[in-house]
Amino acid sequence: MSDLVIRRIRQDEIPAVGAMISNAFDDLAANHYLVPVPAEREKVMAGFFTLESETAFKQGRIEVIDHPDGGYAAAAVWFDRETDLPEAEAYMERLEAIAGEHFERFGALGELFEKNHPTDAHWHLAFLGVRPSEQGRGLGGALMKNVHDDLDANGVAAYLEATNENNVRLYRRYGYQPMDPCEIYLPDGTAFYRMWRPAS
Repeated sequence: MSDLVIRRIRQDEIPAVGAMISNAFDDLAANHYLVPVPAEREKVMAGFFTLESETAFKQGRIEVIDHPDGGYAAAAVWFDRETDLPEAEAYMERLEAIAGEHFERFGALGELFEKNHPTDAHWHLAFLGVRPSEQGRGLGGALMKNVHDDLDANGVAAYLEATNENNVRLYRRYGYQPMDPCEIYLPDGTAFYRMWRPAS
């Protein structure tokens, strides 16, 4: 894995990153709750991930590993939560335009995350997507380590919401531990797992 090249994206790449993450996350139960219409799911979710990534690009970092055939093999979207996030201009109006009839479901997700987000200073790993054909090669771990090394050097903690128990086991290997409470639930019972990586 030593030949991997991790780089930060340019601003004009944000929509492509959003589309890649939407594709990588297509099978997640949370995505099925947010957009229950299969034919609409990938497009709506790509718009949502793009919207979120715009804020992360301004306050945080987005890193990718390029795929030799074009596009990205993996991407990680981080928010810097050592300080308050800036107000996103017309965020809710833009989200409603993206989500359409599914807007209330995205509202439920936002309320769930906001209510349960840690208040201590940290960096938030919002999305870690790996192209399905590239999974199992350690790309996600390499992206995490790249940021963790900087966080460790500066004594900063990290946080994420894992989407299933398999991911909980994966993130444990990178120093994340379940929080109390750990499981939080969307209205349909879909769980997220809150995990914290202490500052070193």
